[in-house]
Amino acid sequence: MGVTKTEIFTEQQNRVADLAKAFAHPARVAILQLLIARKACVCGDLVDELELAQATVSQHLKELKRIGIIQGEINPPRVCYCINPVVWQEAKSAFGGMLDSFADISCCN
Repeated sequence: MGVTKTEIFTEQQNRVADLAKAFAHPARVAILQLLIARKACVCGDLVDELELAQATVSQHLKELKRIGIIQGEINPPRVCYCINPVVWQEAKSAFGGMLDSFADISCCN
């Protein structure tokens, strides 16, 4: 069996790419912004707030939870979500470190 593309990169590179997926779709960005603005867990009303189909919201929540940037608690019939502060800090550090490492040089004109 061949090597998958992710196996040729470091664990850190794969994690940064995974975290970037949280910001790679406007619906996920909107979900994250809504959770940040609420400053609390949001239970069940994301569909009404975002004007997206339930299936669409559910799929994006599933991806955000898989990445770990949100955490949720399932208490049927409601599911509550909030930002995972540990993973949020991880993303801030990863992106900030990479963005800050660039020195503005004029090598391409």
